[in-house]
Amino acid sequence: MMDSPGRNGTPAASQVKVSVEDVHDPSLFINRELSWLDFNERVLEEARDPSTPLLDRLRFLAICASNLDEFFEVRVAGLQAQIYDALEPQDAPPDGMGPLAQLTEIAQRAHNFVARQYEVWHSDIKPKLASHGIRVCEPGELTEAQDAFLDDYFDSQVYPVLTPLAIDPAHPFPHLHNKSLNLILRIETVGQDAARQLYAVLQVPPVLSRLVRLPDEKDGQRRFILLENVIGPRLDALFGGFKVAAWVAFRVTRNSDLTIQETEVKSSLLSTIQETLRQRKWGAAVRLEIQERADEGFLGQLQTAPALDLEDRDVYRVPGPVDLTSLVALCRQDGFRDLKEPLHEPQMPAPFASRANVFAAIREQDVLVHHPYESFAAVVQFIEQASEDPNVLAIKQTLYRTADDNPIINALEHAAENGKQVTALVELQARLDEENNIVKARHLQKAGVHVVYGMVGLKTHCKAALVVRRDHDGIRRYVHLGTGNYNPMTARMYSDLSFFTCRPEFGEDASALFNLLTGYSQGHGWKKLIVAPYFLADRIISLIDRERRNAEAGKPARIIAKMNSLVDPAAIEALYAASRAGVRIDLIIRGICCLRPGLPGVSENIRVISIVDKFLEHSRISYFQNNDSPEVFLASADWMPRNFRRRVEIMFPIEDPRLQNRIIEGILGVVLMDNVKARVLQPDGTYVRAKARPGEQAVRSQVEFQNMARELSSADPIRPAAVAPAVSGVLRSAPG
Repeated sequence: MMDSPGRNGTPAASQVKVSVEDVHDPSLFINRELSWLDFNERVLEEARDPSTPLLDRLRFLAICASNLDEFFEVRVAGLQAQIYDALEPQDAPPDGMGPLAQLTEIAQRAHNFVARQYEVWHSDIKPKLASHGIRVCEPGELTEAQDAFLDDYFDSQVYPVLTPLAIDPAHPFPHLHNKSLNLILRIETVGQDAARQLYAVLQVPPVLSRLVRLPDEKDGQRRFILLENVIGPRLDALFGGFKVAAWVAFRVTRNSDLTIQETEVKSSLLSTIQETLRQRKWGAAVRLEIQERADEGFLGQLQTAPALDLEDRDVYRVPGPVDLTSLVALCRQDGFRDLKEPLHEPQMPAPFASRANVFAAIREQDVLVHHPYESFAAVVQFIEQASEDPNVLAIKQTLYRTADDNPIINALEHAAENGKQVTALVELQARLDEENNIVKARHLQKAGVHVVYGMVGLKTHCKAALVVRRDHDGIRRYVHLGTGNYNPMTARMYSDLSFFTCRPEFGEDASALFNLLTGYSQGHGWKKLIVAPYFLADRIISLIDRERRNAEAGKPARIIAKMNSLVDPAAIEALYAASRAGVRIDLIIRGICCLRPGLPGVSENIRVISIVDKFLEHSRISYFQNNDSPEVFLASADWMPRNFRRRVEIMFPIEDPRLQNRIIEGILGVVLMDNVKARVLQPDGTYVRAKARPGEQAVRSQVEFQNMARELSSADPIRPAAVAPAVSGVLRSAPG
């Protein structure tokens, strides 16, 4: 059936010959985990790209290292649990790869990936930073004055918080916290004929900055040294009568996934999650990163320790520094604006900028806001005005991921203190944000907010806020729905969409949604919201099938869908069927894509692109041509089994023709024209960078969106320009 192997562990898909009925053939699907690794390759590509400003290249390098951390904490940990603990996967991969085959392929590719990360740092970014006056120094490069400064810094700031932990029969192997930086030391006795070798572990204090700024030499250079390189040469001070013969830095990654089954909840969801978080600190080790100079003695102490017990494939020897994420601190220092992308100041949407009262603006028209090009302050203002407005009776809101100092949380607390009925659904199972959300929930409760934790067995991932207000003509419900979290920090870095409306049908559905989340409610006849896990998967597949039927009947049919990940097998099979019927399909998928485009007889009408740029593409948009009666939807959900079946999600229509046109032409159309930061998925799972054709204008979609936001901010608030003139009409001319 197939000949040569492809990149993702299956034969080259371009050679697949499949019956049109054989939609379940594993070769039609790209493995989810390997597709994620491909996404991180695209992030690393930005770090390697010389056209990207230098400090932004460093930021991308740190991002792909952070991404890899979470991949091991959750995805690799899950595969290991399937093997070692005989756990059943929640969703069997349709590509047919078993857990051991996946781990083997992941290890091969991840080792290669890590080697290229460090090559980019040592051979490219680090020397270029030095040429621009930012130096990360090694101990052997320091002057006597700098060494003297570090001696004093070590004695006064570092030494008091160090705790060496011996490894011997009287001192069991210490517990190593997840992703904490540690040193392992070989210690020898002094003044004895037969030197005795001992081992110890020392945690590098996380309360201290990993990058230590050296005194200014008045030569225009900023010099830094890594904290472990301050500690390492001064370790003898910790061991009287002994000397430290050798040391290396290392880090252990642990299983950090938190999945709670309904049967595990004994008294309350909160207490169950708190107990699970305590247990997570003892999660199984899944990866060891260690400096490459480590000898077999060090590796033997760590790799075979009962508390770690790692396979050879789980050990990553790196040329240092261990944990590249810490280098992002160099991007945050003042100055060096020429080494970063130009600043973009988010614009306040015209309907809100021209009115003091957000509710008056929403009564006049539905409002669409494109973050971060347009300001998230519009969302904050919506909640803050609701908290102060004496005519507002109630506020209800979902909270999935929140910032540490979040004005929305403050506004909800203030609203409760003002006597309003305030309800917040805080999702305690937001991955790796569980502890932060517990703290926020307690603050809200103390302020008098009614806090609920969602539905057992389902994460609440939808983004919705409902304000009930007494207007001059009666009670009216104002609704905000979005594709992104209520987090002002990430809203400056993530590309998302916000929708404001006071249409009665949306208000009724929003009330029903919160009744579903906070109490017992069923049987509501949903008018606008399409809610998972009840209806969303079936609705998306029915919309795809309608385009297929239209194509078969010779009617106009087209699908454009933008999301973070496409994994769900049923949705992919429906897209394959639509493609075979002649539906032209454009998929804009930032991360994981398990669909193979361009397969003859299966998916030759499907094009998949991924945009990796300054802002994280996070919005979920679906467009269905519907025989030239277009339907446009926004959603909180990706097309994945977990979003369809194990989360509360919403998809909702955009019906105002102005806003529809803005999304179709001014967002989707612009993204499809991107030939600067777009990558095109090939049938074998590889990605090829899109390039402008001869004579074609270069289009970088995120820059176009910044220009459009400035144009829209000065437009008539009642009849704003749908799209900027420079990019209007691009959907009709977008390449297939």
